[in-house]
Amino acid sequence: MLSSIQAPANLYSAPPAGLAVAFALITLLAVLWFWVAARRSNPKQARVLLVGLLLWMAAQGFFASLGLYQDLAARPPRLLLLAILPALLAIVAAFTTARGRRFINGLPLSTLTYLNVVRIPVELVLYGLFLAKEVPELMTFMGRNPDILVGLTAPLLGLWGFTRPRLPREVVLLWHVLALLLLLNIVFWAVVASPVPFQQVAFANPNVAVLKFPFVWLPAVVVPIVLFGHLVVLRQLSKAPVPASLAT
Repeated sequence: MLSSIQAPANLYSAPPAGLAVAFALITLLAVLWFWVAARRSNPKQARVLLVGLLLWMAAQGFFASLGLYQDLAARPPRLLLLAILPALLAIVAAFTTARGRRFINGLPLSTLTYLNVVRIPVELVLYGLFLAKEVPELMTFMGRNPDILVGLTAPLLGLWGFTRPRLPREVVLLWHVLALLLLLNIVFWAVVASPVPFQQVAFANPNVAVLKFPFVWLPAVVVPIVLFGHLVVLRQLSKAPVPASLAT
């Protein structure tokens, strides 16, 4: 554990422009994909949700461009306080309020399953960031992050689990549980590899990318959307039989 924080050499350097553009497009894809699912539940709420997500992205991009997240002396870490915690509270509110549960109950599970395809380009960008020394190798599929397997298998689960059902409910449930665990796995490594007081690994090449624009959208936007999708599917599949209208 770090007793004091020393700024990594590349903390303030600009990430590769190509990777930045690619990740910005990936984030927009995830948001629009989620919006498509939300429209099936409640078109009016979906419009509000889309505007809210775009404003959230703009705010996070603004904070990152100001260098707020690169201030390693801030306590608690600003990324946790301004990006991660609000997203988690929004998820909790969706599951604990009557309006939120009505919205959740109308979401198409197939679309939320297919959404996990975005994990393929995310993992490719993470590998590019490793080559650029913006994240450690352990955060990539060459290290301790097999999350790309979820993206590769998501089309099959979406097709055989919902669109043209062939798989037992238990198999689909198991896939989402494993996919959720893999998501939590990379979140764990990303946290303990970040230049914060509780950093445990990757001191020579810490995870600095998420402190910069646009990669701050990974913990602030992409991960919460994927996490929310898994929780919704697990909630629905663990209850009564899924209506056919939700499977398409």
